[in-house]
Amino acid sequence: MSEQVIVAGGCFWCTEAVFKDVIGVSAVESGYIGGTTDNPTYKEICTGTTGHAEGIKVTFDPAVVNLPEILDMFLGTHDPTQLNRQGNDVGTQYRSAIFPIGDDQRAEAEAAIARWNAETGKTAVTTIESPATWYPAEDYHQDYWDGDGRRNPYCLAVIPPKLMKLRKSFADKVKS
Repeated sequence: MSEQVIVAGGCFWCTEAVFKDVIGVSAVESGYIGGTTDNPTYKEICTGTTGHAEGIKVTFDPAVVNLPEILDMFLGTHDPTQLNRQGNDVGTQYRSAIFPIGDDQRAEAEAAIARWNAETGKTAVTTIESPATWYPAEDYHQDYWDGDGRRNPYCLAVIPPKLMKLRKSFADKVKS
């Protein structure tokens, strides 16, 4: 039986690319969560006025990769110390956040942040937000790295270092 978790760690193209490389992950969907506009568009999200974050919904097999591992990978492959920013992407739509589905996921999110803080000696500003409506992003955002992303200079600069972090720190959970 599969489970899902929703996280936001900056540009969804970048976080999607990371989790598509994780064994036990069967699907990654880019989308918008945590805002006030119904059915937001990418253009609206980019204004930073809707309150939404660019996020990903990760579907995974907990018998292969469990939620604590997923959350550790999430925190370990972006910079959770930057408030409303990831590199050159600035605004609340690029915040580091976890959107737990239920109390168990909330507890796991709290534990993952505490673990990351203890292991790094830094303080994550990653928020654990209330349940919110998930809106899938437009089709052209899905599987972006596998398509247009490999020709996009921004993606070429940002995604490979994230994939290297994944392979270095979580080698036993990476697809070959």
